[in-house]
Amino acid sequence: MEPILCLKNVVLHQGDNFCLSIDNLELFPQRSYALTGANGSGKSTLLRVLALLQLPQQGIIQFNSKAKTITDKRQQITLVEQSPYLFKGTVYDNLAFGLKLRGIHTKEQQQRIQSALEMVELTALTQRKFDNLSGGEIQRIALARALALEPNIILLDEPTASIDGDSVQTFESLLTTLPSRGVTVVYSTHDRSQPQRIGSEVICIDHGQIVNGANARQNNTSENLKENTIWQRLTNVHEN
Repeated sequence: MEPILCLKNVVLHQGDNFCLSIDNLELFPQRSYALTGANGSGKSTLLRVLALLQLPQQGIIQFNSKAKTITDKRQQITLVEQSPYLFKGTVYDNLAFGLKLRGIHTKEQQQRIQSALEMVELTALTQRKFDNLSGGEIQRIALARALALEPNIILLDEPTASIDGDSVQTFESLLTTLPSRGVTVVYSTHDRSQPQRIGSEVICIDHGQIVNGANARQNNTSENLKENTIWQRLTNVHEN
């Protein structure tokens, strides 16, 4: 099986004190991955690189997709931030926003929104105003908004860090179902027992480097890596 997303010799400097340095990371379709590590280890930065939102100064990123442009590729990967932002209006309005931007017609919008809310078990909140939602409901609505876009990969930054225990259990149960629905899931967590509950492969990051994990492979990537390269920035960083 070919990886759906691969990072090779990726280097990203941030400020004077932090560098994300990934020799080789392969993520495979329809699997669940947990990013672990201390605060400041690089989990959020790695998620933004995987989302194709932050470009490294050096390295190769391969996304196994037929999409031609970076914009089109980004639409197949959705990042849910730790404190997701909901727009003013109803839950329905929030889920419809991204679909409208992508030109999805009204009938299909309705079908996708209904399906996404069923997956997160919040169909009763369709007309609830955004400012009348609990922390757990906000996280599930944000995930539903991502699911409605039908991405190949969903990335979540500390999705259960600020929600109550009952909501955590509901959210974790939902995450366990996503690979079987065709979605690759990558989430960061400080809860050491969470990956086991969800059934995720663990990728541990320390000071911007992967220190363990089945997917931190040191062997060569596939020969067709460069054919699907999104960007390859191999120029040296010059100091003034």
